[in-house]
Parts: sequence; structure tokens; C-alpha cells
Amino acid sequence: MSRVVWIAWREFVATVTTKGFILGILFTPILIGVMIVVMPILLDDTPPRVEGELLVLDSTGVVVDDIAAWLAPEEVARRAGELADAIDEVLPDAIREIGDRATGGDMGEQALAAILAEVPDIQVVPLPLDADIEAEKERLLVGSSADGGRLAMAVIHSDAVARDSAGAEFGDYDLFVREKLDDRIEDELRGALRDAIITGRVRSSGLDRAEIEALTNVRRVRSTTVTQGGEQETNEVINMLLPGAFMILLLMAVMTGGQHILLTTVEEKRSRVVEVLLSAVSPMQLMAGKILGQLCVGFVMLGVYGGMGFVALLSFALLGYVEVSLIFYLVIFYLIAYFTLGSAMAAIGSAVNEITEAQSLMMPVMMTMMIPWLLWLPITRDPNGIFSVVASFVPPINTFVMMLRMSSVTPPPFWQVWLSIAVGIAGSYAALWAAAKVFRVGLLMYGKPPNVPTLWRWIRQA
Repeated sequence: MSRVVWIAWREFVATVTTKGFILGILFTPILIGVMIVVMPILLDDTPPRVEGELLVLDSTGVVVDDIAAWLAPEEVARRAGELADAIDEVLPDAIREIGDRATGGDMGEQALAAILAEVPDIQVVPLPLDADIEAEKERLLVGSSADGGRLAMAVIHSDAVARDSAGAEFGDYDLFVREKLDDRIEDELRGALRDAIITGRVRSSGLDRAEIEALTNVRRVRSTTVTQGGEQETNEVINMLLPGAFMILLLMAVMTGGQHILLTTVEEKRSRVVEVLLSAVSPMQLMAGKILGQLCVGFVMLGVYGGMGFVALLSFALLGYVEVSLIFYLVIFYLIAYFTLGSAMAAIGSAVNEITEAQSLMMPVMMTMMIPWLLWLPITRDPNGIFSVVASFVPPINTFVMMLRMSSVTPPPFWQVWLSIAVGIAGSYAALWAAAKVFRVGLLMYGKPPNVPTLWRWIRQA
């Protein structure tokens, strides 16, 4: 047993003290820090104000003025201000305070100033009804959208405001834009045309649009989640991202340890160091030591990134959305998933001579581990659906699927959790048993790498 511990310690120290591991584990926090510093600079870098013309051929004769009113710079600025106020209203206080400190002032005011600096100055130019549409299209090829050139041309259909006959559908409009027109400008033009046509229809019907909007507008109210610990404001973003965060954390820890087992095993076999090691320990002691050593490496990953997530939630006053029991189950699922994947990686590493030879054998393992990642949103949106329940009991993906279900808004029943754990333990034991047989046979074999049928023959014969 002492030899297994020494091998595990050697694997752990040899991995966590390398420059690549240290730089890799620090990359994410460094990237986040850089973004915090860079984002304020990007917010101050406002683009130039866009100016240009919108040509309008109004066959109805009643909407062109409303289009011009909608596109007036002061109206565009007012709508942008209302949007900024709505975003600021739902922004958590903790995030707002961090943003204010990062920008050196009121983040909301600076963001609004950046928005207002981008307000376009679009001049609406009416066209006569007998205008040559094809000739006017040619005018879109002349000038620039930054120096007062033609941005677009709209042709309003004659039945856009009033139907041609009873029971007929309303008409609409045709919009022609210049090449490479900014999407935001085109959206603004579409909004102006839509609003003006609706206003014309309401006016022609003898109705009051303001009264209609007052009757049909209901302010969006944020829901309140009732929990055992009390009431708290519902956070839709956290409810959607939290399951994915737990799954990614689990996947990162498992993949890090598993890949290091593969790399170290292949390297020791290629350099014939494994022959020296086998003179002092048995193949099973060597495999056990490698798996346990990289298990600790995975725990380091869990501790570092899990700690970062804990601090982030605490800073944003969102810690109440995470149940403490999830941490306990995260550790259990990590152990199950790691022993399953680590065993497969140890077996593959012992069977090949070069890392390039392992790619074909790794592909089925990697594709299987990616299934929960690809199905993250469907599982979290329907955590108790047939697929989610069935996948919870299919190793080796059951640990990831169950972690997604447990951190979703509808956790699974208690018995399903522990049944999945039992299935996972049985699956990891089977993986360890099969890997031990492949490891014993393949560790000292050189030459052509085996295929899957050959590995299965080793498992049956060893």
C-alpha cells in the first residue's frame, strides 16, 4: 500500500508543479481580470455617429410624417434611454457596484452616454408617387452612410393602412438598403415603418392608439421564489446557467485528471521508464497509484474553480440559489466519473506507444463524455422527462446528467439520485476491472497499436 501512495504522490507532484498546469489553471481568472480592465476602455470607444437619408415612396399618403417622427434623433435617444433604464432596473446591485468601481463612475450613465453617442441622424426624404423606383434604387449606390448618403428606400403599399376590400389582408412595404448597412440601422428603419403603419391603421379606424396601448400593456413583474429558507427574487439567468456551471466544473476536473493519466502512461512507456518502475512495483500498484495521484489533481481543479464560483456568487449576493448538498453530491459524482474515465485513459495509455496512436481509441470515450454537454439545455428544461430519467442510469454519462438534474429548478426524487450513484459505482468498478486487465497486458507490449477487438480479447484472456 505504501508503494501505491508513493506513486500517487509522485504523479500528483509531477503534474501540479509543471508550468503548463499552473498557467492553465490560472488562465481563466487572468482572462476574467483582463476583461474587467478592458471592458471600460471598450465602453469609452464609441463609434462615429451615422448620418444618411431614407427615401420613402408613400402610396398611402399618411405614414411618411410618422416615419420621420419615429426617426427623429431626440425620439431615438428617448427610446435608448428607456432601454437603459429598464436594464438598470433589473441589474443586481452587486453587479452594478462592481461596474461602477471598474468604470470609475456611474456605469449606467456611462453606458447611456455611449448609446446616445450612437444615435443616428436619418433624414426622411419623401418621393413623388410617380417616381421611377428602379432609378431611385440606383441612388443607393452613391454616397456613404457616414457622410449623408442614401441609406435605404421604402415603398409603402397602397393597402398598407386601409384594406382594398372588406375581408382582405392589409398590405405592407418593400425595403431596399444600401450594401453593408449596419444591422442596428436597418432594425431602426423597420421599427419606424412598422410603427408608422400601425399608427395609420389605428387612426383610419377612428381609434386612440394611446388608449389601446394602455389597455394592452402589462408591466413585466419579476417573480418571487418561495423556498424553505424564505422568499427570494427569482433569477432566470442563474436558474439557466447554474446546472451548466456544475456540469462544466465536473467535466473539467474529470478530463484534466484523465488526460494526465493517458499522457504520463504513454510517455513512460515510450521512454521505457515503465520497465524500471515495474521492477519495483506490480502493474496493479502502478495503475492504482496513477489513478489516485491524478484524482488529487482533479480535486485541485475542483477546489480552485469551485472556490472562484463560490466567491463570485457571494459577491453578487446569489449564494442563496445554491444548495449546500450540491457540493456533497458534486464530490461523489466526481469520484464516480473520474474512476470511470481514468480507468479508460489508463487502459488506452498502456495499449499504445505514441500519443497519436491513442486518438482513435480515445474518440469513442470523448464523444460519450460530450453527450451531456450537447444536451445540457434539453435536460435542464425538462429534468424529469423520459430521456433525462433514462440517461441518469446509463453509465458513464449518468453522473453528469444527474448533476444537471439536481442543480435544475426541478430536482429529481431522492431515490433516483442514490440509484444513479449505485449504478455509477457499479459502472466505475467494471471500468476499473477491465482497465486492470488491459493495463497488465499492454504495458510491456510494443509495436502496432491494438484496435477495439484486440482490447476486448485482452480483457477476456487476462
